[in-house]
Amino acid sequence: MIATLTGVIAEVDPSGVVIVETAGVGYEVTMTASAAASVTIGETARLRIHHHIREDAQTLFGFIDPAERAAFRILIATHGVGPALGLAILGVHRPADLVDHVAQNNTAALTAVPGVGPKTAERLIVELRNRLSLPDIGTVNTATGVTADVRAALEQLGYSSAEVNNALAVLPSDLDASGALRAALGYLAGSDA
Repeated sequence: MIATLTGVIAEVDPSGVVIVETAGVGYEVTMTASAAASVTIGETARLRIHHHIREDAQTLFGFIDPAERAAFRILIATHGVGPALGLAILGVHRPADLVDHVAQNNTAALTAVPGVGPKTAERLIVELRNRLSLPDIGTVNTATGVTADVRAALEQLGYSSAEVNNALAVLPSDLDASGALRAALGYLAGSDA
């Protein structure tokens, strides 16, 4: 399985498909349109890859942010969400925003994604809440509970213990669980750049 790909950006299509050349081979990588717009032709980029294998095709999905790849993997493991819908969701909502929308049961935000109606949004919120190990926001009111819940959510997203400890060390103590998780994801995204 391909986990990362480092090479020169040879082509960028506005639809989100980029060609990354490395060792004389051009790899077609599908990204969100905003991520594809952030890479520059002729420059070297390091992409985190989700190598999606089906019976009839192999597709590389590329992400600049490790939190995006983790969120993508959680999304496509959710019933009824394929890679196209997973990318569409991440094209509209950053991972930290997605966590916030799920924590707040914000179905309206999810229906802003093309192809997601109200019933699908409700189902996604229920399933993602379980997959993201989100706390019940109304019941978490101690710093220890917030820290434990943020730790569990970050570990569920695939971050190492060291990364989680570093993120928790810089969190303000006055945040609720969803705010603390957003802040931790923001810190981790910035520290990986």
